[in-house]
Amino acid sequence: GRDPACRSAGRRPDGSTGPCYCDQACARTLDCCHDYAQACPVIPCVVSQWSAWSGCAEPCKTTYRVRTRHIIQEPRNGGETCPVLEERAGCVEYWTRQGTECQQSLIPALITTGGFGKARKKRAAADGSERAGYCVEFQLMAITPGCLHSHHSYTRWMRYLREGHTVCVECQDPALHSPSRYCYGDGTGSQKNQLLHWQAVGNHRCKGTWRRIRQLDTCSCPSVHSFLFI
Repeated sequence: GRDPACRSAGRRPDGSTGPCYCDQACARTLDCCHDYAQACPVIPCVVSQWSAWSGCAEPCKTTYRVRTRHIIQEPRNGGETCPVLEERAGCVEYWTRQGTECQQSLIPALITTGGFGKARKKRAAADGSERAGYCVEFQLMAITPGCLHSHHSYTRWMRYLREGHTVCVECQDPALHSPSRYCYGDGTGSQKNQLLHWQAVGNHRCKGTWRRIRQLDTCSCPSVHSFLFI
């Protein structure tokens, strides 16, 4: 706002004369004194580097991790305001705080389109690390509206998810963990008709529940209903 203590009379930067000010508001009202820029230089906000990412907020579920930074210098004299000081990103931890592995029935499955499987198999075959995987069939029970609002090319596959449909999710390298030989979130050990959780990779708003039907050696669902464990 206006600071009467900073009021003077003289020449303004545009060459006009009259009352002029040396407060921060003068930059917006265009009535600064001619030497304002030298007497009160713009000082922008300065922030620190980002901290390291924290651990997941909660284990055994899809949640988030955090990184922060702090203000080193506050802005003055109309300097640019400070940017955000906290960022969050999706996160899943498969171990409890006590160091034990999460129960399979509690771990949400992270899935992506089955199209990525071809590139995976090529890399595994090239370095000789390819191992036999398996397929799990699920029935989709609930889907969030966020799945239908995926506009990026890499999330377009989410639009084909429909409640009640049967989908196939393949477990293959590198998601196939040794020596247990299973993928996290595949529902191993779950009760019959138990609701399990899944999360689509690339769109945190696309998630839901499904029921495990059976495990097979290979998947045979249509391509739009074929996915991969991550």
